[in-house]
Amino acid sequence: MIKNLFLKLIDKYASRWLVLVIDILLVCISFVLAYAVRFNASLNFDLSNLYVQIPFIILVSLISFLTVGSYRGIIRHTGTRDAFNVFVGVTLLSMITIFVVLVNNTFKIFPNFTIPRSVVIIHYLVSIIVLVISRYIFKAFYEIISSELDDITNVLIYGAGDSGLITYGALNRDTKNNYQVIGFADDNTKKVGKKIDRIKIYDGKKINKDFILNKEIDEIIISIQNIKSEKLLVLADRLLPLDVKVKIVPPLSKWIDGDLEANQIKQVKIEDLLDRKPISINNPIVKRDVNNKTILVTGAAGSIGSEISRQLSNYNYKHLVLVDQAESALYDLQQELNQKGKVNFTAIVADVRDKIRMISIFEEFKPNKVFHAAAYKHVPLMEMSPYEAVKINIGGTKNIADLSINYDIERFVMVSTDKAVNPTNVMGATKRVAEMYISCLSNRKDHSTKFTTTRFGNVLGSNGSVIPLFKKQIENGGPLTVTHKDITRYFMTIPEACRLVLEAGTMGNGGEIYIFDMGKSVKIYDIAKRMIHLSGLNFPEDIDIKITGLRPGEKLYEELLANGENTTPTYHEKIMIAKNQEIDYDSISGKIEDLCKANGNNDSALTVKLIKSIVPQYISNNSIYERLDTPVKN
Repeated sequence: MIKNLFLKLIDKYASRWLVLVIDILLVCISFVLAYAVRFNASLNFDLSNLYVQIPFIILVSLISFLTVGSYRGIIRHTGTRDAFNVFVGVTLLSMITIFVVLVNNTFKIFPNFTIPRSVVIIHYLVSIIVLVISRYIFKAFYEIISSELDDITNVLIYGAGDSGLITYGALNRDTKNNYQVIGFADDNTKKVGKKIDRIKIYDGKKINKDFILNKEIDEIIISIQNIKSEKLLVLADRLLPLDVKVKIVPPLSKWIDGDLEANQIKQVKIEDLLDRKPISINNPIVKRDVNNKTILVTGAAGSIGSEISRQLSNYNYKHLVLVDQAESALYDLQQELNQKGKVNFTAIVADVRDKIRMISIFEEFKPNKVFHAAAYKHVPLMEMSPYEAVKINIGGTKNIADLSINYDIERFVMVSTDKAVNPTNVMGATKRVAEMYISCLSNRKDHSTKFTTTRFGNVLGSNGSVIPLFKKQIENGGPLTVTHKDITRYFMTIPEACRLVLEAGTMGNGGEIYIFDMGKSVKIYDIAKRMIHLSGLNFPEDIDIKITGLRPGEKLYEELLANGENTTPTYHEKIMIAKNQEIDYDSISGKIEDLCKANGNNDSALTVKLIKSIVPQYISNNSIYERLDTPVKN
């Protein structure tokens, strides 16, 4: 308690001005010591001269230290830069002193004032030694006092390169937290065993639980710029189980004015562990195509729709129309945009299945572009409600697409999913039918609207995705539920997905399906284990993982391309165009019309049977609708 109070007093009262006063006092003591050394370690000299010389030294010291700013450093974080500043300050002090003494001796301005040059030189050397040592003594004293406190955070910096050194400096500068860097770790054997500012570099491959316990390490900060996703994944999988917080230094582009601050070092997130590089798109054509346009976003309150709306709100649009049937979520988005000072947007509670309501919105706002993100997406729920899946995913899409032609919309962009590829469930099949209907419209020659589809995998953090589910299960003490140990999915972040959608709104002549090169698919089981470790818990001791079995309509592996689909490249290496399968547009268009009409009978078996006739690749899996599939003849 007394130590805590003492440290708080040091933080509060050890200001730069107190440091300046102490520095000047030490310089004066060093001046007396310089005389003593000059006269053979005695005081056998005229002490009365000091009454004039000491005030002069005080004045010159004040000018020198104020000029150099050597008193501004945080003493408890003294380093080589602070020692250099002391050197420069004392050098300036001695130069001014010698200059004044020489001028006075030449012009006899003050006949009785002089300082022996030998004393000035000795004073110069003694002052540097005394000021530098005093700083390191104070630093050591502070470390001894603070090392026994509970709030000290022992840190291991993984990476002994330039980024590691900058991270070390940022932690030393931080005044809100008590960080103590225990050591550096690096995979480069040439660096192992060496020291940086008296701190040892350890072999990164030998960091294990015993090492963490012996060194009492609380956090490991990965400080490697341009680290490859594969390298980060390997490191995270090795470090996370060690019962220690794992943090990461952000890329240089995100540093504040080019300087790294300690509060920018964040805990590793699951998004960092996708085993692929983040996809970035910066296309000025997007800005050109959105400026001064009225844009309609359906499903605007959903995970994807809301992020599309946020990104669009940063452009110089004419008007932004946000449509969703979820009143509360739409209200939250409206308030968020209001608080950010966004203007010229309208949030409307409406259902895309209601054609009359949609006509009124198109009539009132006359949009130029449409981003269609309204859909039902939860596989198990839609497996139980084909009626609703068809009404929103097919009927809703049909309404908005038809109106886009009627009102001469420039571009219609639909958000689809990888579950539409070789679907095994109602949700994916309805999305595939919607894709096919968009292809039918794009194939027509009686309009100028360009239709585009974007197809991507699971979105991290979206409503109903595994990440929020796992977070809730961890908060409740577990276990985490995974349907199958080998189940894999493609993942991307919400901003990445929405950048693709905006990009697709500028590309192609219509009819294209844009997909991402999303890298490797990721095991859900592995994500579950990483999230347990990211939460500071151990698997399976603290939280276990329970295998529940595949849900109705769920498959082990998702695909981005269907049989018969190939890809062609675009200007961006991570974006490809899927060549559509050959379909009879007139026949498919008629079947989709019949499906929407028949769905009004609310006969699930009939609805699913009609969907299967439109999408032959739709083979139900672990579902009551398997009986509707045509048996395979041997």
